Amino acid sequence: MNQTIAFTTQGVADVRTIVLSAIAMAMTTVSVLAPAQASAQDAGHRIAVVDVAYIFKNNEGIKRQVKAVEDNLKAFDTELTSKREELKGAVEILKTYQPNSPEYTAQEERVASMESKLRLDMARKRKELADREAKIYYDNYQLISAGVQAIAEYHKINLVLRYNSEDMDLEQGESVIRGVMRNIVYHDEKLDMTGAVMGYLDKKLVATNPAGTPNRQ
Repeated sequence: MNQTIAFTTQGVADVRTIVLSAIAMAMTTVSVLAPAQASAQDAGHRIAVVDVAYIFKNNEGIKRQVKAVEDNLKAFDTELTSKREELKGAVEILKTYQPNSPEYTAQEERVASMESKLRLDMARKRKELADREAKIYYDNYQLISAGVQAIAEYHKINLVLRYNSEDMDLEQGESVIRGVMRNIVYHDEKLDMTGAVMGYLDKKLVATNPAGTPNRQ
């Protein structure tokens, strides 16, 4: 089950009032974004990077949303096991009747109805969980984008590039493939605004326990 609880995001205009405090908390990790630091970019465009995958994987608010979906799936699995046992019992009863007898026909129809309903319930649940998972990614990506935009505008950054900070693992072929396919081969660590965006999300999603979020340093 891929990770992944619906909530309603707000537009950038609605969140700018809280972004300044989030930035202040996270700016120790993105010192290059401070206007006081002069660099070659000051004469032209200013660039930063953000690891969106890291945020999805580590943000406590998002993780709670994913866990809620997983818990719902586990509860459904328990219910499904019970229904399968009920269907199995109905099949065993069917075997006790003579074929073509009225009892056999009636029980056969009952078994078919139970099996059909079970398949339908499974299909509906799969769609429900897939929709909820998609909404988790959609809603949170909108919020991440709003945070990136607000922080970039505040620091007059012209371009924010997405990158992947995951270390390649020689024991996992897919990890190596992802590593060699990275769009950004090198960047100055000071350009990374991931910590600032994590701080922004802490304010939005885990306001009741901001200290519990593992911010990227």
